Amino acid sequence: MKLKHFLLIGLLTFGSLINAQETKKNFIEVTGVAEMEVEPDEIIFNVGIKGDNKNDLVNNEKKLFDLLKNGGVKNEDIKFKSMYQNMYSKTKVFTKSFQFKVTKNTDMGSLFENLNQKWVSNINIAEIKNTKIADFRKIVKINALKAAKEKADYLMESIGKKTGTPLEITEIEDYTSDMIVPMAYRSKVANVQMEAADTNVDYSFDNIENIKLKYSIKTKYEIL
Repeated sequence: MKLKHFLLIGLLTFGSLINAQETKKNFIEVTGVAEMEVEPDEIIFNVGIKGDNKNDLVNNEKKLFDLLKNGGVKNEDIKFKSMYQNMYSKTKVFTKSFQFKVTKNTDMGSLFENLNQKWVSNINIAEIKNTKIADFRKIVKINALKAAKEKADYLMESIGKKTGTPLEITEIEDYTSDMIVPMAYRSKVANVQMEAADTNVDYSFDNIENIKLKYSIKTKYEIL
């Protein structure tokens, strides 16, 4: 009985020491925000082709690859997506879809003019990208954290206090538009086979909105 009693006292004493060390710290919680606009340097297009039969489709596929390569699109930047055959239609329809990537070095005006073919069923933008987007995201996040620290500093200074050690840092992704395509540009490109021969449509990178990055960082700092 005495041994149990001593053990109980020991546990209570140890618990009291822990509680004494865990003193609550006063803190300030702030959120920093940073934004950046980045010019796209790559565009991924979807393109669909059709044929009256399998041989016709194969021939049109070869024509497509030739047109893309002659337009400056690299072979490794052309990818097969899907193939479709409607056996229940009165006139059998054979279609195939691909994706291809263009860069700022591509003469897009000439390329889309050459793609104005009856066997090209559709063209539309799948994605706009920047090859260094990961680096730009890091910069924006760092700037958001710096903004949070700056905000905490001037708020503490206003009441005669100082910002201490960061107690918590939480990343919040607010908005990124690198998958968004402007509707005006999308509608133009979707109908390129009908419009290219009749109008002077600008298919250059200048006609695409910048990629918008915005991040928030929520932080807690000790008040000194």
